[in-house]
Amino acid sequence: MDTLKIKKVNENAIIPRRGTSGSAGLDLHACIPSPVTIAPHELVRIPTGLAIALPNAQTVALIFARSGLGVKHGVSLSNAVGVIDSDYRGELCVGLCNVGGKPYTVEPGERIAQLVVMPVLNLPLEETDVLDETERGAGGFGSTGR
Repeated sequence: MDTLKIKKVNENAIIPRRGTSGSAGLDLHACIPSPVTIAPHELVRIPTGLAIALPNAQTVALIFARSGLGVKHGVSLSNAVGVIDSDYRGELCVGLCNVGGKPYTVEPGERIAQLVVMPVLNLPLEETDVLDETERGAGGFGSTGR
C-alpha cells in the first residue's frame, strides 16, 4: 500500500490529520512562533514545519483553502491551489491573502489549509491542427448560463 511520508522540519510542527473519517483533506497547521496579522489585501507566506514524500510520480499533493477561513473571514490561498510535485522535498508553506475588509490574525497552530493527494495522468502530448468538435465548442466564461 502506498503511503504519504511526512517529516517535521520544525519541532513545533503539527502532523496533519483528517477532521472526520470522510474528509478528503488533511488539515495543515501554521507553524509560526507568534501570531501573524494579515491586513486587507495583504499576502503572507505561512510555514507548516512539514515536508512530504509522495509515493510516486503518479501522485500530486494539492493545497486547498479552508472554507471557513474564506467564507467567514475572506482569507484564502493567494495562488488558488498549491501544487506539490512528487519530487519536491522542501517545507510546505501556504500563501494566504486577505480579500476581506478587516485584518485577520493567524495564530500558532491554527488550521490554515488542507492537503489532498490525488492521482496524476502524465499523458504524452500530441500537437495537432484540429481538435474534436463538441456541442460546447469554444464557448466559455458563462456560455452555458450564469
